[in-house]
Amino acid sequence: MVPDIGRGARTHGLLVYLYGPGRREEHTDAHLVGSWDGFAPDPGRDPDPHVTLARLTAALDLRVKQAGDRAPAKHVWHCSVRTAPGDRRFSAEEWNTIAQRIVHATGIAPDGDPDGCRWIAVRHADDHIHIVATLVRGDLRNPRLNYDFNKAQAECRRIEKEMGLRRLNAGDGTAAKNPTSAEKFKAERTGRTETSRETLREAVRQALAGAATEEEFFIRLHEAGLRVKVRHAPSGDALGYNVALPGDRNRHGEPVWYPGSKLAPDLSFPKIRLLLDDGTAEQAGPSGAEERPEWSPPARARRSATGTAERAAVLLDDNADDEKAAAQLVGVGELLDALAQTSPAATRAELAASARAFERATRSHIRAERADTRALRSAARGIVQAGGALGWGEDGGTTAMLLSTLVLVTIAAARWHSARGHAQQAHASRQAAEHLRTAYHQAAAAPIRALHDRGRALPEADRRTHEATLRAVLPEQGARVHGVSAKTDALVATLAQAEQAGHDPGALLRQAVDLRELDTAEDVNDVLVWRLRRIAQLPAHPEEAIRRQQAGTLPNRASANRTSRRNVPAAAPRVSDPRGRPPRR
Repeated sequence: MVPDIGRGARTHGLLVYLYGPGRREEHTDAHLVGSWDGFAPDPGRDPDPHVTLARLTAALDLRVKQAGDRAPAKHVWHCSVRTAPGDRRFSAEEWNTIAQRIVHATGIAPDGDPDGCRWIAVRHADDHIHIVATLVRGDLRNPRLNYDFNKAQAECRRIEKEMGLRRLNAGDGTAAKNPTSAEKFKAERTGRTETSRETLREAVRQALAGAATEEEFFIRLHEAGLRVKVRHAPSGDALGYNVALPGDRNRHGEPVWYPGSKLAPDLSFPKIRLLLDDGTAEQAGPSGAEERPEWSPPARARRSATGTAERAAVLLDDNADDEKAAAQLVGVGELLDALAQTSPAATRAELAASARAFERATRSHIRAERADTRALRSAARGIVQAGGALGWGEDGGTTAMLLSTLVLVTIAAARWHSARGHAQQAHASRQAAEHLRTAYHQAAAAPIRALHDRGRALPEADRRTHEATLRAVLPEQGARVHGVSAKTDALVATLAQAEQAGHDPGALLRQAVDLRELDTAEDVNDVLVWRLRRIAQLPAHPEEAIRRQQAGTLPNRASANRTSRRNVPAAAPRVSDPRGRPPRR
């Protein structure tokens, strides 16, 4: 059961909408199911609805007129209460009881208070009601409505439990603001798949991923095709920013601007400045595997990010320091945003969906220790600066390597949130993990198939030797290694390649197993393959890259970079500055 609360200044206009046909003829049989005294006039049951609607408006506004200037400017309180899909239908009496509980819980009309605000509950569909109240009490004072949304949510959770309804996850006030009904209708009318608010939120997050300075952040916003308006202090320092989509205008023909704080709590400019001022995007110099000149910049960046993500998962599992763990979640969110904008077409949609889902998991009431985001922000910056990755060869293999690790990271995030009662964040983490699994299977198909082929081509004696190593090192995991995918060809091939590179297969395998737990892995074989190949600095997919280069079918990397960015409506980069200054570059 979901409550949604808003305020307005026109009682009659809201009632006309509630008793009308709706924007798409979706309102049917509109009628009252409850009111402050049980005797309010009902336009839905009167032969002359226009006259009755005027009487109902006058009755609701009576105390507002009596209060005069003391009445609040936005004196109309409007709360829709909607059941979840699959819940049973309620009778009028049940909806009346629910409405009475909501107005009592929020302080609109407490039980036993003769001076409570006047209210009505209108039903014009099977799955929801609208509660309308005017915010002047009988003693002509304003009601105390502190945290009315939180109180309505808590009461809905109690109603769900008592009435056997679908139990929704309780919120904690840290979620991003949902699009309004008007924004949703506008998106439908203009043929957009999402609202401007949602498009802008994703674009701003991608611009922030790994950004080092405020200037770089604003330049990225321009490059994404957004309209940007920056507010400056007399000193020239930025005070805040607003963004708008090109072509998105209000009824007066003006751009529809959104401040960052209205897109998400952590996208306000003060919070972005805190993140950037900490210097978290400083990139460490490459080492070991990342220095291999034959690997492309995207492949090197993804390898480096895989190790960083592994360490984030360990911190989340450790449960030692909540602030450090919360910082890892923020960094993982940036890493997903960086991947979503640089991934090849085959995995782009799932990675974007994963980043959108995990965005909810990056915020809770536990304050992140900003210094602990440095490594992950550096990894995100490296991925963005490396540009678009190809969907095959070493790029594709290292993408699969990183995604395999990120699946486990998001599962660790879900466990961390669940242990602290963060229901919405835990659910978001699990959603992100499912999208990452789908993206992983898409990215890993070719490199894993090539490794299977190599494993099957090994001499029988070599195969038996490496299978014996698996059984010796993995006595407890052995059943899962053989039972989940039923084939160890890729894992055997990786051990053989590691041995050819001068490694001790048994010691290397023990190192890979000891990195962190394997219980949450969907396929232990695949997880170990990618851990081994990263630790041993083995190519992720050498055969495919060589074959395509020899055949001359490897596309130009510049074209991959051009198509890797998210599709945002194009516009010439511009900034609206009160003083008319162009953006600094």
